Amino acid sequence: MEFVANIVVTLKPSVLDPQGNTVKEALHSMGYNSVEDVRMGKFMELTISADSEQKALDLAHDVCNRLLVNPVIETYTLSLKAQTGGAV
Repeated sequence: MEFVANIVVTLKPSVLDPQGNTVKEALHSMGYNSVEDVRMGKFMELTISADSEQKALDLAHDVCNRLLVNPVIETYTLSLKAQTGGAV
């Protein structure tokens, strides 16, 4: 069975985000003054072949913890869904 894991990696709140700050300043210069903060991150999508949803979820968490996320400065959220028929 195939599953799709969507992973969003962001900097921890205590870590400065100069790229996010630059985007915020650009938005303010364009007149979007109601934007109070911008935090930048990364999005990844993994297609996983596994016997069960739990095995796919465990594998996705393992990949995040071992390769995709620097736990010192980053955190992540993960959602998993079974892939059906066509493109995702």
